[in-house]
Amino acid sequence: MQLPATFLWGGATADFQFEGGYQDGGRGLSTHDFETDGNVSQPRRNTLRLADGSCAEARSHFFNPENIPEGAVPCLVDGQYYPSHKAVDHYHRYKEDISLLAGMGMNVYRFSICWSRIFPTGDEETPNEDGLKFYDAILDELEKHHMEPLITIHHDELPLHLALQYDGWSSRTTIDRYLKYCAVLFDRYGKRCKYWITFNEINAVRGFAACGTHRCDDQTHYNAVHNMFLASAGAVKLGHEMMPGSMFGAMYAMSELYPATCKPEDVFCRLQKRRETYYFVDTMARGYYPSYAASLLDRRGVTLHTQPGDDAILAAGQLDFISFSYYRSNIVSTKTKMNVLGGDQNPYLEVTPWGWTIDPLGLRFLLNELYDRYQKPLFVVENGLGAVDDPDESGVVQDDYRINYLRDHLRAVMEAVLTDGIPCLGYTMWAPIDLVSLGTGEMKKRYGFIYVDMDDKGNGTLERRKKKSYDWMKNVIATNGGVLWEE
Repeated sequence: MQLPATFLWGGATADFQFEGGYQDGGRGLSTHDFETDGNVSQPRRNTLRLADGSCAEARSHFFNPENIPEGAVPCLVDGQYYPSHKAVDHYHRYKEDISLLAGMGMNVYRFSICWSRIFPTGDEETPNEDGLKFYDAILDELEKHHMEPLITIHHDELPLHLALQYDGWSSRTTIDRYLKYCAVLFDRYGKRCKYWITFNEINAVRGFAACGTHRCDDQTHYNAVHNMFLASAGAVKLGHEMMPGSMFGAMYAMSELYPATCKPEDVFCRLQKRRETYYFVDTMARGYYPSYAASLLDRRGVTLHTQPGDDAILAAGQLDFISFSYYRSNIVSTKTKMNVLGGDQNPYLEVTPWGWTIDPLGLRFLLNELYDRYQKPLFVVENGLGAVDDPDESGVVQDDYRINYLRDHLRAVMEAVLTDGIPCLGYTMWAPIDLVSLGTGEMKKRYGFIYVDMDDKGNGTLERRKKKSYDWMKNVIATNGGVLWEE
């Protein structure tokens, strides 16, 4: 039992969690550059300067952000640790990092381009050549190692200036700036990259750090998302024109969701809550708002500010494939207090150290659910286990728990493809090299096959060391998953 030879095996990273080098190569400030570190009980926060000159903080966690106070602007505070500034220094270590990934046999690498490396403020007439050259160098290394690039254009951030000047995605001006940015990427890298993702987890992000908006209420958020829908559709149309044969997806946070009981009320509740995610995928994959959009927006008190021609833009920019992250599943009932990724823990499942349920069958369920709905190729672009990895006396992380997690989830992918007939382009595990956690800014929550010697405050040698899972995954890729059925 093996996956097709065309299946893409790889890993995924995000620039602000991985690159560092925030002042190198002409890079401008990003909306993530003001986020402090945190932990599960103390979420990350933006440091701010208020109108009276004093300093304050606003919570920036994507799933529950706070409004930026009137008159406040983000600022950097002396002595405060900002994880995105150094991250794990991929900017200076990209050759070593890509060589390590290639050593596992990976044939695809999903990475995001930092918008403010290409247009430092977003308003420049011409792009920053040093920023373009950095990603040229990344692509050179990938070609050298026979690895396919999968580029995320917008990974939950934008140039700070666009947030301060236009309120980010609240403004249609940001659509124009985004499409100009896309045109530069397509012109520069179009002959070197087939697969593109317009937005990352577009259903899961809101607020300043991710969307550049000073407010995070539903009215602001859903109108910002409408502008992102238009930007994505415009990018798809432009990309198809500039790069014949290119394929475009957008990426969604797609935890599986089950009704807590078979009570009809809970089953119907699941339908309504699931639609809150499908609202995003339906619109972008089909090219029009779904039939339930009006009632969903009405329940949230939202009025969309549309313009003539918007429907035609959406229709012309339908996605070619559906990409998604899958880490866990949840259950929902009429009593559940939901967040964007789901509801309550399933009592039948084990959980990770961060309280995320482990549900491999949910991934197979989701692959079937998505293909039944859209009849488009799928791409699993994030999946993995965050855990505390402690090296042993010889310096090696014996991460059998990660091997077990990945074995079960990869078997689920194979069963979906080979038994259920689901077309899946590939699998990029999050994150093949340890990086900074999105939710908390910690290093303690590690995902990689490769250990990075750095602590939660950025201290350490940054040395890369292979974990036990490295060679295990190398064997999985070499056999196109065949070895998973021999274990």
